Amino acid sequence: MRLFIAGLIATSCVALSGCGYNTIQTQDEGVKAAWSEVVNQYQRRADLIPNLVNTVKGYAAQEQTVLIGVTEARARATSIQVTPEMLNDPEALKKFQAAQGELTQALKSLLMVTENYPNLKSDQNFRDLQAQLEGTENRITVARNRYIESVQTFNGTIRRFPVNLTAMMFGYDVKPNFTVENEAAISRPPTVDFNTAPAQPADAPAKPAT
Repeated sequence: MRLFIAGLIATSCVALSGCGYNTIQTQDEGVKAAWSEVVNQYQRRADLIPNLVNTVKGYAAQEQTVLIGVTEARARATSIQVTPEMLNDPEALKKFQAAQGELTQALKSLLMVTENYPNLKSDQNFRDLQAQLEGTENRITVARNRYIESVQTFNGTIRRFPVNLTAMMFGYDVKPNFTVENEAAISRPPTVDFNTAPAQPADAPAKPAT
C-alpha cells in the first residue's frame, strides 16, 4: 500500500511538472520579486522628495505653484496602498502607474525651474539630491523593464498548451502590465544641465550678428 501511494505521488509530481506547474510557480515568484523592486525604487524616490523640495524652497520660495504641485503629486502617489493583489488588478495597477507618472512630470517641472536660480544650482546639497534622484530614476526604469519582461514571460507561458490547462486548473490568469504612450520619453530621468543657461523667452530680441 505504501509503495502504491509513493508511486502515485511520484506520478503526480511528474505529471504536474510536465504540464508546467513548476514553471508557473517559478515565474509567478519572479513577477512578485520584480514588482517588489519596482515598489522599492518608487519609494526611494518618494523619500528623496521632501529634502529636495525644502532645498529648492530655500532659494526659490516664490515658486509656490511648482513646489506645491510636487508635494501634492507625491502625496497622491504614496497614498495608494500597494498590495500583492494589485498584480492581478488592471485598474489598480493603472491607478498606481498614473500617480507615479504624474509625480515624474511634477519633478521635471521642478527641476526645470531651478535653471532660473544659479545659487541653487551651485548648492552642494541640491546637487547631491539631484544626483540621487537621477540615479533612482534610472533604477526605476531598469526595475520597470524587468517587471514588464517577467510579466510577458509569465503571460506567454500560461497561454501555451498544455500549460494553459494547468493554469486554469489552479486559478492562474494573465497579469496586467505597465503600459505607456511614450516609453522612451518617460524612461528618461528628469535632469538639468548645470552648465546650460536658462532658455530665452520666445519674444526675446535676437542678438546682433557679429
